[in-house]
Amino acid sequence: MDKLLEFGRKALFCVRVLSGYEERRIRSFRLQLEKRLQQARERKTSLRKAPEQVILSEVRRMVDEMQSLNKRLEETESAIEDYFKPVDKQAEAVMKMQLEGEERTMKEMVKTMQRQALLERQDLDKLANAKCADVDQHKQIPRKKEEAGT
Repeated sequence: MDKLLEFGRKALFCVRVLSGYEERRIRSFRLQLEKRLQQARERKTSLRKAPEQVILSEVRRMVDEMQSLNKRLEETESAIEDYFKPVDKQAEAVMKMQLEGEERTMKEMVKTMQRQALLERQDLDKLANAKCADVDQHKQIPRKKEEAGT
């Protein structure tokens, strides 16, 4: 009986092969395998891309955080500048007053130095005139003696 069953199976297989049923079944099985392989490849590439996407999303998040931090820093800087504007104006006014005072003292010192230089020049001129007068007198005295002796 087993031989009969075995023969029947072989005959049925031959009928399926001859009718093309088995070939279609093999093709459909091969197509299913190819689809599974393609899906597996897609999953594999998506898994490979997943870490890249995670890294990219993390980088984007960090960039956004840094931009928001920069924005807050700029806002803080502007708030600090606004807060210190009156102090800066007062400091500027004080410095301006100090500079004006220093300019006045420098002008006074220059005037004083000019006066002193003028006085020294006058003193030197007087001394030079006095020396010239002494020289002239010495020259005139011997001439008077010569005039008197002749």
